[in-house]
Amino acid sequence: METRVTLWLLLSLCSVMCFGAGVVQGNPNYKDALAKSILFFQGQRSGRLPTNQLLSWRSTSALSDGALAHVDLTGGYYDAGDNVKFNFPMAYTTTMLSWSTLEYGKRMGAQLPNARAAIRWATDYLLKCATATPGKLYVGVGDPNVDHKCWERPEDMDTVRSVYSTAAALAAASLVFRVADPKYSKLLLKTAKQVMQFAIQYRGAYSDSLGSAVCPFYCSYSGYKDELLWGASWLYRATNDVYYANFLKSLGDNDATDIFSWDNKLAGARVLLSRNALLNKDGSYDQFRQQAEDFMCRILPNSPSSTTQYTPGGLMFKLSESNLQYVTSITFLLTTYSKYMASAKHTFSCGNMLITPSTLKYLAKKQVDYILGVNPLKMSYMVGYGTTFPRRIHHRGSSLPSLVSHPQAIGCQGGFQPFYYTSSPNPNILTGAIVGGPDQNDAFSDDRTDYSHSEPATYINGAIVGPLAYFAASYST
Repeated sequence: METRVTLWLLLSLCSVMCFGAGVVQGNPNYKDALAKSILFFQGQRSGRLPTNQLLSWRSTSALSDGALAHVDLTGGYYDAGDNVKFNFPMAYTTTMLSWSTLEYGKRMGAQLPNARAAIRWATDYLLKCATATPGKLYVGVGDPNVDHKCWERPEDMDTVRSVYSTAAALAAASLVFRVADPKYSKLLLKTAKQVMQFAIQYRGAYSDSLGSAVCPFYCSYSGYKDELLWGASWLYRATNDVYYANFLKSLGDNDATDIFSWDNKLAGARVLLSRNALLNKDGSYDQFRQQAEDFMCRILPNSPSSTTQYTPGGLMFKLSESNLQYVTSITFLLTTYSKYMASAKHTFSCGNMLITPSTLKYLAKKQVDYILGVNPLKMSYMVGYGTTFPRRIHHRGSSLPSLVSHPQAIGCQGGFQPFYYTSSPNPNILTGAIVGGPDQNDAFSDDRTDYSHSEPATYINGAIVGPLAYFAASYST
């Protein structure tokens, strides 16, 4: 099963190696939201926590991860409200955090070191997964089918910690640390190249070889070509090696798309590659620029080719389960392509509709503002931001009492009746967490059992860090 899962780990390694709440002057406090969006990742940490851990209700957990395979796979992040480490979405999250830092690091101010720390917590773990056993790539720890039958703190886990073996994240991250930590950057890039070669040699969707270990939770429904394009794009940016340029141009994945997520990365790769056409004036990348602009035309609400639904309150609505993951990811592409367009003094058209950088920026700001409380319910969908935010999120650690307040162990079934099914607010605030969000009618029930709308996830937050940094600098006090 290890032969098919290399793609997303490579992507994550590559990306990392390579590369007070309220309103301020009529706008949301983007600076506060930025700080909290990064702080959230501390609540998702697995492994031994450092002494400077700010979310003090979390404690060290899962120190035996990898033991069944006789390797050390401690660290990394729990992906959402459960206690499983799925490397496919973790790699995407890491890549997006790295891309955010590369594009908007100068706008992050005091949050830049925190963003780097969040990236490194993931890449330290992903490096272990790629190097612990020669010729094998580990792609996750924990049995999701068993874990999802339990409601217990990560610190109390007594379920089997199965190990599964499967790289844009490393390449992108190598760029982030190129100046801050050159030695670490080189290690990331070296490993990303190895993982990419593994992925090229053993082509296929990683979930084909893992079955119920990842499906239906994180199946690669989009196939594997988008992973190859994503990984090669980041390795090309990190190395300028013509090998990767020729490879990505040979893939021939020309399918149109109107979505961007941990599963389908085509739009993200095309926006990244369009940078070469717009900023470097390299005409050989015009096909990717055209594809990126076709994507934008499918997203913009008044475009004649739009295929995107919006709620009455103006929120982009793609799918009913965890819709905000698509909103934050697409919003990142809107701000980033707008940035490229502005630098190149470029415009394009959707039919007879002229699209300027401001067009994309306006839609992105509307999505971010909605998430931060400018919506019909006046509900902030970021926990701990503003005065009205989700209090009953679908998250084991947040909904169960901390070890400090309840040192006795809470077993697999022990957390359901007194904590999961209660209508009381969660005892621990997972600051910065963005939940799945409202339905297509802007309604939100704040119900812990409604995981489609109340569960936070690393990949929701990973994509919004960049837009928040962008607007924090644009609308600073």
